[in-house]
Amino acid sequence: QVLLVESGGGLVQAGGSLRLSCAASGSTFSIYAMGWFRQAPEKEREFVAAISWTDGRTYYADAVKGRFTSSRDNAKNTVYLQMNSLKPEDTAIYYCAASRLFSAPGLATRGPVASNYDYWGRGTQVTVSS
Repeated sequence: QVLLVESGGGLVQAGGSLRLSCAASGSTFSIYAMGWFRQAPEKEREFVAAISWTDGRTYYADAVKGRFTSSRDNAKNTVYLQMNSLKPEDTAIYYCAASRLFSAPGLATRGPVASNYDYWGRGTQVTVSS
C-alpha cells in the first residue's frame, strides 16, 4: 500500500507561482511513475504531468507545457509540481497519483490515463485570482 499526501496549494494571483508537493509513504519501492491531475468545479479530471520515479523523465499536458515543471526527490519519496505563470483557468483541486504499471517509456501513452494509476492522494486546492 502507498499513501500519498499533497501540500502546497493556496490562493495566488494570476501570473504568480506555487509549488505543490506529494509525499509518498508505505511500499514506495513498488512505484514506477507518478502523475499529477486536476479537477475544476463541474469539469472532468484532467491530466497535468507525469514523471518517472526511476529516472525523472517527464511528460506534460499541452495546457501546462512551458509553465509547469515536475521533479522528484527519491531520498524524500516526494514529487513536486512547480507551477509558474499561473492563470485563472488553472484553478482546480490538484491530485497526485502513483503507478506500479508503467515507467519512463510509457509516460506519454499511459501517463495521461487515470486508470493506469494505483494510488491517489486526497488533493490540494489551487485558486488563481484574476
